[in-house]
Amino acid sequence: MKKLACLHAHHSNIPYIEDLLKPFPIEISHHVDPGLMDQIKNNPHFDLQLAQTKVNSQIAWLEDTHPDAILITCTNYIALMDTERKFPSIPLIKIDEPFFEKICSITAPQIVIFTNQDTVEGTLARLNDYAKSNMKNINIEVRMLPEAFSLIMKGLKSEHDAMLAAFMDELIQKEKKVISVAQLSMVDAARQMSAKHALTILNPLDALTKTIVDALDLPINAE
Repeated sequence: MKKLACLHAHHSNIPYIEDLLKPFPIEISHHVDPGLMDQIKNNPHFDLQLAQTKVNSQIAWLEDTHPDAILITCTNYIALMDTERKFPSIPLIKIDEPFFEKICSITAPQIVIFTNQDTVEGTLARLNDYAKSNMKNINIEVRMLPEAFSLIMKGLKSEHDAMLAAFMDELIQKEKKVISVAQLSMVDAARQMSAKHALTILNPLDALTKTIVDALDLPINAE
């Protein structure tokens, strides 16, 4: 059985990955460390280089557990990684890259919704770098709903989903643009609105399955 090690910044990401990979013969280990992002957010003296060292040491520690692949679900963690470091024997799956590929395939104006302000800068920087390296032109507008993120951090998922769904419902009716949600915590509300309005709302999870299947060389008919 293939082994996948996951690095999360918050435990709320775990159920999404578990549900996504339930059909596949995978042993999944979840490793959660919210402390790094708390330091970056709240400690004005926290050194960026120290943060990068911390992320790289976490990945190296996971590598030593001998998984078949490592999945990182936090865009800020990905942004802090040492891009020069190589993991030749272990595929390193960055959750945002399949999502970026979907966004970059669209030339029409797009709205990307965030609830966590602390993820915006890192995500947009990586998205723009991805678009540039793939010679894609994107027209992105960011919309924020920080009140919803405070609910998810308190464990109030139903309230979070309801608030986010109402926000997207109004946005869909007012705007004639492609809509994406940038965080895993937003997936359920996005799927609800996608079904209600019979349209595609992009999210980081739906684009991820093929990447993991390819990295672990899993049987496609397990889906």
